[in-house]
Amino acid sequence: MAVRKDHVLAWLEALQQVYAENRQLLTDLDAAIGDADHGINMDRGFTAVKAELGTNVPGDLQSILQAAATVLIRTVGGAAGPLYGTFFLRASVAASGKTELDAADVVAMFQAGIEGVQQRGKAIAGDKTMVDALLPALAAMRASLKGGAGLARILYEGAAAAEAGMRATIPMQARKGRASYLGERSIGHQDPGATSSYLLLKTAASVWGHPNNS
Repeated sequence: MAVRKDHVLAWLEALQQVYAENRQLLTDLDAAIGDADHGINMDRGFTAVKAELGTNVPGDLQSILQAAATVLIRTVGGAAGPLYGTFFLRASVAASGKTELDAADVVAMFQAGIEGVQQRGKAIAGDKTMVDALLPALAAMRASLKGGAGLARILYEGAAAAEAGMRATIPMQARKGRASYLGERSIGHQDPGATSSYLLLKTAASVWGHPNNS
C-alpha cells in the first residue's frame, strides 16, 4: 500500500496525540539540559497543525506538508520550530507532484527532511542533538530499502535506529544549543530533541507500517 494524502494526515494527527502524551517527558528531559519547554512547544505546535489541517485541508501531499511546516515555524518556540519546520518543508519538496508515495519515495522524503535539519542546525553526529537520532534512522531506512524491504520494515528499522541513537545521546557531552553551555554537566542526560525525533519516526512506523507494506 502506498502512502497517500489521508495517510499523511493520519500521521500528523497521530503526532499531535503522541506529543501531547509525551509533553511532560520531553519537558523534563529539556529541564535537565535546556529551557524546560520542548514538550510544551511540540505539543503546542502539533496541536496547531491539527487545528489548521482540520479547518483547511490542502489538496495534495506537498501542500499538506508545507502547511505543517508553516504552522510549526510560527508556533513552536526555540530552535525546534525552525528545525521541524525545515524538516517538513524539505519533505514537501520531495513529495512535489506526487499523489502517493511508494517505499523509495518515503525514504527520499525523510532523507530530504533530515538533510534539511542538519543543514539548518549545523549539527553533526555526536553533538547531542536530534541529528543523533535522525542520521542513524536515515542510514537504516536507506539500507533496508536497498535490501528490498517493504515500507513497514523500512520504517520499523528506521525507528529502531532512531531509538538507539536517542539512547546514545545520554553519555554524550552537548556541543550545540543551550545544552552545550553546561559542558560536562550535560553528560548523563538524554537529549530532548533526539527523543522528539524518535517519536516522529516511531509514529510514522506505527501509522504507515501496515502488514501489507512489509
